[in-house]
Amino acid sequence: MYANDTNNTNRALSKILYKDLSYAVTGVLFSTHNELGPYAREKQYGDVTERIFKEKHIAYEREKKIGDSGNTLDFIVDGKIGLELKAKRILTKEDYYQTQRYLQETRLKLAFLVNFRDKLIKPKRIVRIENWKKSN
Repeated sequence: MYANDTNNTNRALSKILYKDLSYAVTGVLFSTHNELGPYAREKQYGDVTERIFKEKHIAYEREKKIGDSGNTLDFIVDGKIGLELKAKRILTKEDYYQTQRYLQETRLKLAFLVNFRDKLIKPKRIVRIENWKKSN
């Protein structure tokens, strides 16, 4: 592929799941981080995120219990995107596995995992793996 091959770029962009909603969600996450900075508690980030969702009229469910496992997903946005918030020094492999398990249980196709403790946040897009083994 060549650097100026916009044909492949356009095809890749057209495959992005929920492009407009994803853009709106990441905007909410950046606004939350701008307001609170990197040293608040996870619940505070959730409260501000919820307030901004309300202000922007973005449909969501907060602290959604999923399945019979007792697990709780921080947000489900517009019934399409899961949102898992963290406020810890570093994301671990287990955080990614946890988010993937939530996708498997909810059958959602996409989730964002975000660590607000970082100086500059980088929301991670996690796509549900179709052939996920429950042992993970």
